[in-house]
Amino acid sequence: MQEKVLSVKPNGFKVLFLDLLLIVAAIVLFIAGIVILDSETAPVIGGIMLAVGAIGLFFGWIPLCGLHVIKPQEALVLTLFGKYYGTLKNDGFYWVNPFCSSFNPAAKTKLNQSGDVNGGGKSSPAVIFGANGEIAAAPGAVTNNKISLKIMTLNNSRQKINDCLGNPVEIGIAVMWKVVDTAKAVFNVDNYKEYLSLQCDTALRNIVRVYPYDVAQNVDTTGDGVADEGSLRGSSEVVAERIRREIQQKVNEAGLEIVEARITYLAYAPEIAAVMLQRQQASAIIDARKMIVDGAVGMVEMALDRLQKGGMVELDDERKAAMVSNLLVVLCGNHDAQPVVNSGTLYS
Repeated sequence: MQEKVLSVKPNGFKVLFLDLLLIVAAIVLFIAGIVILDSETAPVIGGIMLAVGAIGLFFGWIPLCGLHVIKPQEALVLTLFGKYYGTLKNDGFYWVNPFCSSFNPAAKTKLNQSGDVNGGGKSSPAVIFGANGEIAAAPGAVTNNKISLKIMTLNNSRQKINDCLGNPVEIGIAVMWKVVDTAKAVFNVDNYKEYLSLQCDTALRNIVRVYPYDVAQNVDTTGDGVADEGSLRGSSEVVAERIRREIQQKVNEAGLEIVEARITYLAYAPEIAAVMLQRQQASAIIDARKMIVDGAVGMVEMALDRLQKGGMVELDDERKAAMVSNLLVVLCGNHDAQPVVNSGTLYS
Protein backbone atom coordinates (compact mmCIF):
# COMPACT_ATOMS: atom_id res chain seq x y z
CA MET A 1 0.00 0.00 0.00
CA GLN A 2 1.55 3.28 -1.16
CA GLU A 3 0.58 6.65 0.24
CA LYS A 4 -1.25 8.96 -2.16
CA VAL A 5 -1.23 12.61 -1.09
CA LEU A 6 -4.23 14.51 -2.45
CA SER A 7 -3.23 17.64 -4.37
CA VAL A 8 -6.42 19.49 -3.48
CA LYS A 9 -6.42 23.24 -3.08
CA PRO A 10 -7.83 24.59 0.20
CA ASN A 11 -11.20 25.48 -1.33
CA GLY A 12 -13.34 24.87 1.70
CA PHE A 13 -14.51 28.46 2.11
CA LYS A 14 -15.72 28.67 -1.51
CA VAL A 15 -17.74 25.48 -1.24
CA LEU A 16 -19.13 26.56 2.13
CA PHE A 17 -20.24 29.93 0.74
CA LEU A 18 -21.86 28.37 -2.35
CA ASP A 19 -23.62 25.71 -0.29
CA LEU A 20 -25.00 28.28 2.12
CA LEU A 21 -26.29 30.28 -0.88
CA LEU A 22 -27.95 27.08 -2.17
CA ILE A 23 -29.64 26.46 1.16
CA VAL A 24 -30.83 30.07 1.42
CA ALA A 25 -32.16 29.91 -2.16
CA ALA A 26 -33.92 26.63 -1.38
CA ILE A 27 -35.57 28.20 1.67
CA VAL A 28 -36.73 31.18 -0.43
CA LEU A 29 -38.12 28.89 -3.14
CA PHE A 30 -39.85 26.71 -0.56
CA ILE A 31 -41.54 29.70 1.12
CA ALA A 32 -42.44 31.31 -2.21
CA GLY A 33 -43.96 28.04 -3.43
CA ILE A 34 -46.16 27.84 -0.33
CA VAL A 35 -47.29 31.45 -0.81
CA ILE A 36 -48.13 30.91 -4.50
CA LEU A 37 -50.02 27.72 -3.74
CA ASP A 38 -52.11 29.52 -1.14
CA SER A 39 -52.95 32.31 -3.59
CA GLU A 40 -54.07 29.79 -6.23
CA THR A 41 -52.91 32.14 -9.01
CA ALA A 42 -50.27 29.81 -10.45
CA PRO A 43 -50.52 26.45 -8.71
CA VAL A 44 -48.23 24.67 -11.18
CA ILE A 45 -45.39 27.17 -10.75
CA GLY A 46 -45.94 27.19 -7.01
CA GLY A 47 -45.76 23.39 -6.91
CA ILE A 48 -42.55 23.37 -8.91
CA MET A 49 -40.94 26.00 -6.67
CA LEU A 50 -42.07 24.10 -3.58
CA ALA A 51 -40.61 20.83 -4.89
CA VAL A 52 -37.29 22.43 -5.92
CA GLY A 53 -36.98 24.15 -2.54
CA ALA A 54 -37.72 20.92 -0.67
CA ILE A 55 -35.14 19.02 -2.73
CA GLY A 56 -32.57 21.76 -2.10
CA LEU A 57 -33.22 21.67 1.63
CA PHE A 58 -33.14 17.88 1.72
CA PHE A 59 -29.83 17.50 -0.14
CA GLY A 60 -28.20 20.86 0.67
CA TRP A 61 -26.42 19.55 3.78
CA ILE A 62 -24.59 16.77 1.90
CA PRO A 63 -21.74 18.97 0.51
CA LEU A 64 -21.02 20.12 4.07
CA CYS A 65 -19.88 16.57 4.89
CA GLY A 66 -16.91 17.03 2.56
CA LEU A 67 -15.44 19.94 4.52
CA HIS A 68 -12.30 19.16 6.57
CA VAL A 69 -9.94 21.35 8.59
CA ILE A 70 -6.32 20.11 8.67
CA LYS A 71 -3.92 21.65 11.16
CA PRO A 72 -0.12 21.73 10.75
CA GLN A 73 1.51 18.32 11.25
CA GLU A 74 -1.79 16.48 10.84
CA ALA A 75 -3.07 14.10 8.18
CA LEU A 76 -6.42 12.60 7.28
CA VAL A 77 -6.71 9.25 5.48
CA LEU A 78 -9.85 9.07 3.32
CA THR A 79 -11.63 6.04 1.89
CA LEU A 80 -14.41 6.01 -0.70
CA PHE A 81 -16.78 3.03 -0.60
CA GLY A 82 -14.08 0.84 0.98
CA LYS A 83 -11.23 1.89 -1.33
CA TYR A 84 -8.28 4.09 -0.42
CA TYR A 85 -9.04 7.56 -1.79
CA GLY A 86 -6.00 9.54 -0.61
CA THR A 87 -4.44 11.47 2.26
CA LEU A 88 -4.79 15.14 3.14
CA LYS A 89 -1.47 16.32 4.60
CA ASN A 90 -1.17 20.06 4.05
CA ASP A 91 -2.81 22.37 6.54
CA GLY A 92 -5.90 24.30 5.45
CA PHE A 93 -9.67 24.17 4.99
CA TYR A 94 -10.52 21.57 2.32
CA TRP A 95 -13.52 20.19 0.52
CA VAL A 96 -13.39 16.66 -0.89
CA ASN A 97 -15.95 14.15 -2.08
CA PRO A 98 -18.63 14.23 0.67
CA PHE A 99 -19.05 10.46 0.44
CA CYS A 100 -15.42 9.94 1.55
CA SER A 101 -14.96 8.81 5.12
CA SER A 102 -11.91 9.24 7.31
CA PHE A 103 -10.26 6.10 8.64
CA ASN A 104 -7.85 5.62 11.55
CA PRO A 105 -8.06 2.36 13.54
CA ALA A 106 -5.72 3.73 16.22
CA ALA A 107 -7.74 6.88 16.89
CA LYS A 108 -9.03 5.58 20.22
CA THR A 109 -5.65 4.28 21.40
CA LYS A 110 -3.50 6.55 23.52
CA LEU A 111 0.00 5.41 24.37
CA ASN A 112 1.60 6.32 27.69
CA GLN A 113 3.00 9.88 27.49
CA SER A 114 2.45 10.26 23.76
CA GLY A 115 1.24 13.44 22.09
CA ASP A 116 -1.63 11.93 20.16
CA VAL A 117 -4.09 14.15 18.32
CA ASN A 118 -7.16 14.37 20.52
CA GLY A 119 -10.33 16.30 19.81
CA GLY A 120 -12.82 17.04 17.11
CA GLY A 121 -15.96 15.33 18.32
CA LYS A 122 -17.28 12.92 20.88
CA SER A 123 -17.00 9.21 20.37
CA SER A 124 -16.72 6.07 22.41
CA PRO A 125 -14.29 6.06 25.37
CA ALA A 126 -10.64 6.03 24.40
CA VAL A 127 -8.38 3.12 25.22
CA ILE A 128 -5.41 4.15 27.36
CA PHE A 129 -2.33 1.99 27.95
CA GLY A 130 -1.11 2.81 31.43
CA ALA A 131 2.32 2.60 33.02
CA ASN A 132 1.92 -1.11 33.73
CA GLY A 133 0.54 -1.94 30.31
CA GLU A 134 -3.04 -2.25 31.50
CA ILE A 135 -5.95 -1.11 29.34
CA ALA A 136 -8.26 1.41 30.94
CA ALA A 137 -11.27 3.21 29.53
CA ALA A 138 -11.51 6.97 29.82
CA PRO A 139 -15.21 7.93 29.95
CA GLY A 140 -16.08 11.00 27.97
CA ALA A 141 -12.80 11.00 26.06
CA VAL A 142 -12.81 12.89 22.80
CA THR A 143 -11.13 11.42 19.75
CA ASN A 144 -11.07 11.93 15.99
CA ASN A 145 -9.60 10.16 12.99
CA LYS A 146 -6.78 12.59 12.27
CA ILE A 147 -3.25 11.19 12.35
CA SER A 148 -0.55 13.20 14.08
CA LEU A 149 2.67 13.62 12.08
CA LYS A 150 4.52 15.12 15.04
CA ILE A 151 7.38 13.41 16.83
CA MET A 152 5.78 11.60 19.76
CA THR A 153 7.21 9.87 22.80
CA LEU A 154 6.42 6.34 23.90
CA ASN A 155 7.53 5.66 27.47
CA ASN A 156 7.13 1.91 27.77
CA SER A 157 6.70 0.31 31.18
CA ARG A 158 9.72 -1.14 32.96
CA GLN A 159 10.48 -4.76 32.16
CA LYS A 160 12.32 -7.43 34.08
CA ILE A 161 14.75 -9.16 31.72
CA ASN A 162 17.66 -11.54 32.28
CA ASP A 163 20.96 -10.24 30.96
CA CYS A 164 23.49 -12.47 29.19
CA LEU A 165 24.75 -13.76 32.55
CA GLY A 166 21.27 -14.68 33.75
CA ASN A 167 20.96 -11.81 36.24
CA PRO A 168 17.45 -10.27 36.33
CA VAL A 169 17.54 -6.60 35.35
CA GLU A 170 14.79 -3.98 35.37
CA ILE A 171 15.00 -1.63 32.39
CA GLY A 172 12.78 1.00 30.80
CA ILE A 173 13.12 2.90 27.52
CA ALA A 174 11.68 6.02 25.92
CA VAL A 175 11.16 5.91 22.14
CA MET A 176 10.69 9.01 19.97
CA TRP A 177 8.72 8.14 16.84
CA LYS A 178 6.54 9.61 14.10
CA VAL A 179 4.31 8.51 11.23
CA VAL A 180 5.94 8.94 7.81
CA ASP A 181 3.57 6.89 5.63
CA THR A 182 -0.08 7.22 6.62
CA ALA A 183 -1.32 4.55 4.20
CA LYS A 184 1.01 1.89 5.61
CA ALA A 185 0.23 2.92 9.18
CA VAL A 186 -3.52 2.64 8.66
CA PHE A 187 -3.84 -0.30 6.27
CA ASN A 188 -0.78 -2.54 6.79
CA VAL A 189 -1.30 -3.19 10.51
CA ASP A 190 -4.40 -3.47 12.64
CA ASN A 191 -3.37 -0.74 15.12
CA TYR A 192 -0.02 0.94 14.52
CA LYS A 193 0.24 2.27 18.09
CA GLU A 194 -0.27 -1.11 19.72
CA TYR A 195 2.03 -2.62 17.10
CA LEU A 196 4.77 -0.12 17.98
CA SER A 197 4.41 -0.77 21.71
CA LEU A 198 4.71 -4.54 21.27
CA GLN A 199 7.71 -4.21 18.95
CA CYS A 200 9.45 -1.99 21.51
CA ASP A 201 8.99 -4.69 24.17
CA THR A 202 10.34 -7.49 21.98
CA ALA A 203 13.29 -5.44 20.67
CA LEU A 204 14.23 -4.46 24.20
CA ARG A 205 14.26 -8.09 25.32
CA ASN A 206 16.31 -9.20 22.31
CA ILE A 207 19.03 -6.60 22.88
CA VAL A 208 19.25 -6.73 26.67
CA ARG A 209 19.82 -10.51 26.58
CA VAL A 210 23.03 -9.88 24.63
CA TYR A 211 24.67 -7.60 27.22
CA PRO A 212 25.72 -8.08 30.85
CA TYR A 213 24.67 -5.45 33.36
CA ASP A 214 28.29 -4.60 34.12
CA VAL A 215 31.54 -5.39 32.32
CA ALA A 216 32.21 -9.15 32.40
CA GLN A 217 34.98 -11.34 31.06
CA ASN A 218 34.66 -13.57 28.00
CA VAL A 219 31.42 -11.93 26.83
CA ASP A 220 30.91 -11.10 23.15
CA THR A 221 28.25 -8.42 22.71
CA THR A 222 28.95 -7.52 19.08
CA GLY A 223 28.71 -11.00 17.58
CA ASP A 224 32.20 -10.93 16.01
CA GLY A 225 33.50 -13.77 18.18
CA VAL A 226 35.84 -11.52 20.17
CA ALA A 227 35.22 -10.73 23.84
CA ASP A 228 34.67 -7.03 24.53
CA GLU A 229 33.79 -4.70 27.38
CA GLY A 230 30.23 -3.90 26.34
CA SER A 231 27.65 -3.62 29.12
CA LEU A 232 24.24 -2.14 29.78
CA ARG A 233 25.62 0.28 32.36
CA GLY A 234 28.76 1.34 30.53
CA SER A 235 27.56 1.24 26.91
CA SER A 236 24.12 2.81 27.24
CA GLU A 237 24.48 4.87 24.04
CA VAL A 238 25.45 1.80 22.00
CA VAL A 239 22.66 -0.29 23.53
CA ALA A 240 20.08 2.44 22.86
CA GLU A 241 21.17 2.71 19.22
CA ARG A 242 20.91 -1.07 18.76
CA ILE A 243 17.43 -0.99 20.27
CA ARG A 244 16.44 1.83 17.88
CA ARG A 245 17.68 -0.09 14.84
CA GLU A 246 15.94 -3.26 16.01
CA ILE A 247 12.61 -1.45 16.42
CA GLN A 248 13.00 0.36 13.09
CA GLN A 249 13.40 -2.93 11.22
CA LYS A 250 10.15 -4.17 12.73
CA VAL A 251 8.03 -1.07 12.08
CA ASN A 252 9.09 -0.22 8.52
CA GLU A 253 6.00 -1.98 7.16
CA ALA A 254 3.84 0.11 9.49
CA GLY A 255 5.04 3.40 7.99
CA LEU A 256 6.74 4.55 11.21
CA GLU A 257 10.14 6.13 11.78
CA ILE A 258 12.00 5.68 15.06
CA VAL A 259 13.81 8.95 15.65
CA GLU A 260 15.59 8.04 18.87
CA ALA A 261 15.59 5.55 21.73
CA ARG A 262 16.89 6.21 25.22
CA ILE A 263 17.28 4.08 28.34
CA THR A 264 15.32 5.81 31.12
CA TYR A 265 15.74 3.28 33.93
CA LEU A 266 18.31 0.58 34.63
CA ALA A 267 18.81 -1.39 37.84
CA TYR A 268 19.17 -4.89 39.16
CA ALA A 269 15.92 -6.60 40.12
CA PRO A 270 15.06 -6.19 43.83
CA GLU A 271 15.66 -9.88 44.61
CA ILE A 272 19.38 -9.65 43.75
CA ALA A 273 20.04 -5.93 44.19
CA ALA A 274 21.49 -6.33 47.72
CA VAL A 275 23.79 -9.19 46.68
CA MET A 276 25.03 -7.31 43.62
CA LEU A 277 25.67 -4.24 45.77
CA GLN A 278 27.88 -6.32 48.09
CA ARG A 279 29.67 -7.69 45.03
CA GLN A 280 30.31 -4.19 43.71
CA GLN A 281 31.55 -3.06 47.12
CA ALA A 282 33.90 -6.05 47.35
CA SER A 283 35.22 -5.33 43.85
CA ALA A 284 35.79 -1.69 44.78
CA ILE A 285 37.63 -2.69 47.97
CA ILE A 286 39.86 -5.10 46.05
CA ASP A 287 40.69 -2.45 43.45
CA ALA A 288 41.49 0.06 46.17
CA ARG A 289 43.71 -2.43 48.04
CA LYS A 290 45.55 -3.26 44.84
CA MET A 291 46.24 0.40 44.20
CA ILE A 292 47.45 0.89 47.80
CA VAL A 293 49.78 -2.10 47.61
CA ASP A 294 51.21 -0.98 44.26
CA GLY A 295 51.87 2.46 45.66
CA ALA A 296 53.39 1.11 48.87
CA VAL A 297 55.78 -1.21 47.00
CA GLY A 298 56.91 1.70 44.85
CA MET A 299 57.55 3.87 47.89
CA VAL A 300 59.55 1.09 49.62
CA GLU A 301 61.69 0.59 46.50
CA MET A 302 62.32 4.33 46.31
CA ALA A 303 63.28 4.49 50.01
CA LEU A 304 65.76 1.61 49.74
CA ASP A 305 67.33 3.04 46.59
CA ARG A 306 67.85 6.45 48.17
CA LEU A 307 69.32 4.95 51.32
CA GLN A 308 71.78 2.88 49.31
CA LYS A 309 72.76 5.74 46.97
CA GLY A 310 73.27 8.17 49.81
CA GLY A 311 75.43 5.76 51.77
CA MET A 312 73.69 6.73 55.00
CA VAL A 313 73.11 3.19 56.25
CA GLU A 314 74.57 -0.16 55.27
CA LEU A 315 71.70 -2.67 55.26
CA ASP A 316 72.11 -6.39 54.98
CA ASP A 317 69.38 -8.65 53.70
CA GLU A 318 67.85 -9.23 57.12
CA ARG A 319 67.69 -5.53 57.92
CA LYS A 320 66.23 -4.81 54.49
CA ALA A 321 63.52 -7.43 55.08
CA ALA A 322 62.65 -5.93 58.44
CA MET A 323 62.52 -2.42 56.97
CA VAL A 324 60.34 -3.54 54.07
CA SER A 325 57.99 -5.31 56.46
CA ASN A 326 57.65 -2.25 58.70
CA LEU A 327 57.11 0.14 55.79
CA LEU A 328 54.46 -2.06 54.19
CA VAL A 329 52.61 -2.36 57.52
CA VAL A 330 52.62 1.41 57.92
CA LEU A 331 51.64 2.19 54.32
CA CYS A 332 49.01 -0.54 53.85
CA GLY A 333 47.36 -0.44 57.26
CA ASN A 334 43.81 0.82 57.75
CA HIS A 335 44.75 2.69 60.93
CA ASP A 336 47.56 5.01 61.89
CA ALA A 337 50.72 3.16 62.91
CA GLN A 338 51.86 3.25 66.56
CA PRO A 339 55.64 3.91 66.72
CA VAL A 340 57.77 1.53 68.78
CA VAL A 341 61.24 2.63 69.94
CA ASN A 342 63.81 -0.20 69.94
CA SER A 343 66.51 0.50 72.53
CA GLY A 344 68.54 -2.52 71.57
CA THR A 345 69.81 -3.90 68.29
CA LEU A 346 68.10 -5.92 65.62
CA TYR A 347 69.95 -9.09 66.74
CA SER A 348 69.56 -8.75 70.55
